Amino acid sequence: MKLFSIAGYSGAGKTTLIEKLLPRLTGRGLRVSVVKHAHHAFDIDQPGKDSFRHRQAGASEVLLASSQRWVLMNELRGAPEPTLGEYVAHFSPCDLVIVEGFKHEAIPTLEVYRPANGKPPLWPQQPHIVAVASDQAAPPDLPAGLDWLDINDAPQIVRFVIDHLQLGRETHAVL
Repeated sequence: MKLFSIAGYSGAGKTTLIEKLLPRLTGRGLRVSVVKHAHHAFDIDQPGKDSFRHRQAGASEVLLASSQRWVLMNELRGAPEPTLGEYVAHFSPCDLVIVEGFKHEAIPTLEVYRPANGKPPLWPQQPHIVAVASDQAAPPDLPAGLDWLDINDAPQIVRFVIDHLQLGRETHAVL
């Protein structure tokens, strides 16, 4: 499995970009998974449901299964947060894992950057950023080897990811 990160400040459009990339990547015959880091508490379970009650009663893990999907919920209960590698180890085999968040991990990263957000770019301080997707033109001081991509050109970004990671191409697929 190859990992590729999409990073940027909140509101930059990371999730929207991933939504545009996924059908184009899977349309090329690639099996793609996503890991999303949340900086806030979240719960996919509902109070009163059996699975919620099992967790509340002390279960370390609860697997909720149906004929259409399954989810494994793990309660850390004060244990340290797992590493990105430990999270990815839970995935079934796939060609590509898109990582949203985890911006300090040493994996190839595409920064989603919108100057209108009023936040500084990450690329000057983050050595693992290999490209920037933005709605603005590239700055004149852009370092050699850092690609600047149009955030609205999903096919261009897909080509970049495939080329950068040297993922197999399906000849019948269309961007």
